[in-house]
Amino acid sequence: MLKLRQTVIVEGKYDLMRLRNVLDCNILTTNGFRIFSDPEKRALIRRLALRDGIILLTDSDRAGFRIRGFISGLVPPRCVRQVYIPDVFGKEPRKAAPSKEGKLGVEGIDEQTLLRCLEKAGITAEGVEKPTPREPLTAADLYELGLSGGQESAVKRRRLARSLELPASLSTGALLRVLNLLYSREEFIRLVRSRPL
Repeated sequence: MLKLRQTVIVEGKYDLMRLRNVLDCNILTTNGFRIFSDPEKRALIRRLALRDGIILLTDSDRAGFRIRGFISGLVPPRCVRQVYIPDVFGKEPRKAAPSKEGKLGVEGIDEQTLLRCLEKAGITAEGVEKPTPREPLTAADLYELGLSGGQESAVKRRRLARSLELPASLSTGALLRVLNLLYSREEFIRLVRSRPL
């Protein structure tokens, strides 16, 4: 079990129950889109973010990205760590049918994958690791690697995201931010050049 000082923000109670098996920390739910109309919960999230930081772990569907974007806008960027789950298609056992996009949410992802996602985001037992200074990956790098600005760029980005266990629906800008959290510029360029896209 991973013990964290930060509060982890998830969408619903089933996500919370899944994470209770993996994390020892404060876990707060947004109750889905209710966060948009709940000023008290928004104020609490801001306080928690400024005190110890928050970790955002929403589903990798449109709703999850909308909630993630909204909460990210509530707090200073230095106070939030983004954790993304990969696109895994299927149906949660408690549901009669798959979600609209057919992807598993946080509640449906296995514990090992959740731990890998946290690790990729630099989250350890002590919380968020302090990143070592490194040269960032830029939009120009993505262009040079054929991941933006070309006819097949979107397809290549989706393939890359799947191979790195990231959501395939990340925009180019979001993908760039995530890649800079996970890799140094040198590591990422080496990684892309070592595998065909």
